[in-house]
Amino acid sequence: MMEEEELEFVEELEAVLQLTPDVQLAIEQVFPSQDPLDRADFNAVEYINTLFPTEQSLSNIDEVVNKIRLKIRRLDDNIRTVVRGQTNVGQDGRQALEEAQKAIQQLFGKIKDIKDKAEKSEQMVKEITRDIKQLDHAKRHLTTSITTLNHLHMLAGGVDSLEAMTRRRQYGEVANLLQGVMNVLEHFHKYMGIPQIRQLSERVKAAQTELGQQILADFEEAFPSQGSKVAWLDKIDRRYAWIKRQLVDYEEKFGRMFPREWYMTERIAVEFCHVTRTELAKIMRTRAKEIEVKLLLFAIQRTTNFEGFLAKRFSGCTLTDGALKKLESPPPSTNPFLEDESTPEMEELAMEKGDSDQPKKPKAPDNPFHGIVSKCFEPHLYVYIESQDKNLGELIDRFVADFKAQGPPKPNTDEGGAVLPSCADLFVYYKKCMVQCSQLSTGEPMIALTTIFQKYLREYAWKILSGNLPKTTSSSGGLTISSLLKEKEGSEAAKFTLEELCLICSILSTAEYCLATTQQLEEKLKEKVDCHLEQHPVVGSGPGCRL
Repeated sequence: MMEEEELEFVEELEAVLQLTPDVQLAIEQVFPSQDPLDRADFNAVEYINTLFPTEQSLSNIDEVVNKIRLKIRRLDDNIRTVVRGQTNVGQDGRQALEEAQKAIQQLFGKIKDIKDKAEKSEQMVKEITRDIKQLDHAKRHLTTSITTLNHLHMLAGGVDSLEAMTRRRQYGEVANLLQGVMNVLEHFHKYMGIPQIRQLSERVKAAQTELGQQILADFEEAFPSQGSKVAWLDKIDRRYAWIKRQLVDYEEKFGRMFPREWYMTERIAVEFCHVTRTELAKIMRTRAKEIEVKLLLFAIQRTTNFEGFLAKRFSGCTLTDGALKKLESPPPSTNPFLEDESTPEMEELAMEKGDSDQPKKPKAPDNPFHGIVSKCFEPHLYVYIESQDKNLGELIDRFVADFKAQGPPKPNTDEGGAVLPSCADLFVYYKKCMVQCSQLSTGEPMIALTTIFQKYLREYAWKILSGNLPKTTSSSGGLTISSLLKEKEGSEAAKFTLEELCLICSILSTAEYCLATTQQLEEKLKEKVDCHLEQHPVVGSGPGCRL
C-alpha cells in the first residue's frame, strides 16, 4: 500500500511538474546530470528493463529496491531542507527589506541635509561674488578715473605748451605735440558736455587755426614776391628761370618740413602754372594788337620747353583732381620741337622711297603737363595762321617767278621726268608748319592751317603745273593733265619737241609726287588732330586737292 501511494504521488507530481522545453533546457544547462531519473523524458519501464535486463538479474531485486528507497529518502531530506530553508529565507527577506527601508529613510535625510547645506553654500557664494563684482566695478571705475585724470593733466599741459610754442614759432616741436594733443583729446569726446573739457577743446581748435594762419604767413614772407607778376611775352623765359630757382631754394630750405607723399614741390610748380596761364591770358587779351608771330612763337617755345622740363622732373600725380596717381617712372621728354626724330627732309626721302608701308613708330607717352600753361596761347594762334597764309602766298609767288626765270627743266634721258624742286620745298615747309602747329594745338588751329595749305596747293597746281603745260594747235583750251592721261581713239598724237616732252614729264611726275605726298599727309593729320575732329571735312579730304 505504501508503494502504491508513492507511485500515485509520483504520477501526480509528474503531472504537475510538466515543464516547457525552454525551461527544461535552461535547467539542464544550469544543473547538468547523467542520471536517467533527471531526464525530462524519463520512462519507468525502460529504466526497470535497464536495471533487470534478464530473469537472472531479478535475483538482486531486493538490493536494487533498497538502493532506490535510500535514494528516495535522501531526496525527501533534501527537499525538506530546501523547503525549511525557503521559510527562513522569507523571514530574513522581510527583515532585510525593513532594514533597507530604514537605510533609505536615513539616506533621504542625509541628502536633504546636503541639499540644505548646498543651498546655503550657493547663497554664500552669491554674496561673495556680488562683493567681488562690486570690488571689480570699483577697481575699474578707479582705474578709469585715474586714467582720465592723467589724460586731463596731459591735455591741459599740452594745450598750454602748444600755445606757447606757437607764439615762439617752434614748428618742429609743435608738429609732434599737436599730434599727441589730438590723440589725447579723442578720449574726451564723450565728456564734451563738461564746460572745462569743452573749453580745452575750443582752445585746441583755436591753436590749430592760429598755427595754420601763422605758417601760411611765414611761407608768404619766406618766398619773395618780386617777379611773381607776369611781364610781356618777351620776358617769359625769366619767369620760368625764376620758378626754377624758387623750387631749388624751397627744396633746400623747406623740403624736409613736409612728408614726401605730399609732393609739395610738384604742387608749387602746378600752382605756378595755373597762375601763369591765367595771367598770360589776361595780359594777351589786353595787348592782343601787340602780339607778333616771332614773339608768339618765342613765348610758346619757351613755355613748351618748360612743360617738358616739368615732365622730366615730376610725375604729374597731383594733376588728377587732387588724387595722387603714382607712375612707375617719369615720362620721357616731350619737347614739342623734338617729338619727331626724323627731319622733314628725311620724311620726304622716305616718301620718295616708298616707305609708307613700313610700320608706324608708336607714339611717345603723353606729357602730363602738356598744355598746362601753353593752352593760353591757343586763342591767339590766328596770328600764326595769318602769318603762314602770308608766307605761303609769298612762297607760291617766288616759285612762279623762279620757274619763269629759270625756264623749263633741261632734257635728260637718263633721269626722265624729274620732280620740280619747288614742289619738295612746298611740302617741306608745310610739314614743318604742321609739326610746329601740332605742338601748339591739335584742334581748330590745325584745321585752319590745313585749309590754308589746301588753297595754296591748288594755286601751285594751277600756276606751276597746269599753267606751264605746252600749248597745242589742236586743242583750243590748251593742254591739261587730265587730257594728257586720256588717249582718244582716232585722234592724232600731238607733236612736241624734246624740251616740251621733258616739261610734260616733269609736270606729271610732280603731280604724281603731290598726290602720293598728300595722301600720306592726310594719314599724318588724322593721327595728330583731336579725336572729335577726325570726321571734319578738311581732315577727311586731307591737305591735297584734285590736280
